[in-house]
Amino acid sequence: MTPKPDPLPDVPHLSIVVPVYDEAARIVTGIETLMEYVDAHSIDTEVIVVDDGSTDATPTLLAGLETRFPVVRGLTLAHNAGKGAAVRAGMAEARGRYRLFADVDQSTPIAEWERLRDALEAGHDVAIASREITGAKRVRDRWHRRQMGNVFRLLRDIFVVEGFIDSQCGFKLFTADAAETIFSRAHLDRFCFDVELLAIAAHHKLRVIEVPVTWTDDHASKVNPLTDSFSMLKDLWRIRSFRARGSYD
Repeated sequence: MTPKPDPLPDVPHLSIVVPVYDEAARIVTGIETLMEYVDAHSIDTEVIVVDDGSTDATPTLLAGLETRFPVVRGLTLAHNAGKGAAVRAGMAEARGRYRLFADVDQSTPIAEWERLRDALEAGHDVAIASREITGAKRVRDRWHRRQMGNVFRLLRDIFVVEGFIDSQCGFKLFTADAAETIFSRAHLDRFCFDVELLAIAAHHKLRVIEVPVTWTDDHASKVNPLTDSFSMLKDLWRIRSFRARGSYD
């Protein structure tokens, strides 16, 4: 990883971690949209964009974004390690009072962070965006992805952790203490890393709440319903094993 020299205050109000992999088509628009919101609301923010070993023009475009926006810092992983690894690397660098990870495609608009922040200010440690609970809105939803999510939720409840309707939305907010407790103990690098975060939070009796958001199905998603389903099932079993061995203590 090659972090950019840091010109920011010691404790920003909000740290935003954005994992990217081969996102040349979306990274500029995504970060510009995020920065428009941050500037319009005068939020003391650091944006940590983690390049997960991209092979396209993403690194070049990220360097340009760092030049344009002083609060944007780029981290580069040596090879494609997975979204979980990228988020974990970004959270290790984050210093904000609140720490959010979000997808660059803005499937969940950055403005929705306000709903999650309100939940933390009400006393919760972790707030996770939900596309399924009452009050949520799904746009351009694909039937097969929803069915895949239903099956995954059933397996997750059986093998790992119950009590959540939507564990997989890529928009989650943590207090600084909760982020340090959870991410320092996380292991998974790919799609089930979200479930592992919730399992660790439950293990440490942190207060987690689902918050309804507006979410738009991005047809450019890299999730493969066939190949990734097997990987997800294997990772659910790994979480059980980590917990049994005391890896989350």
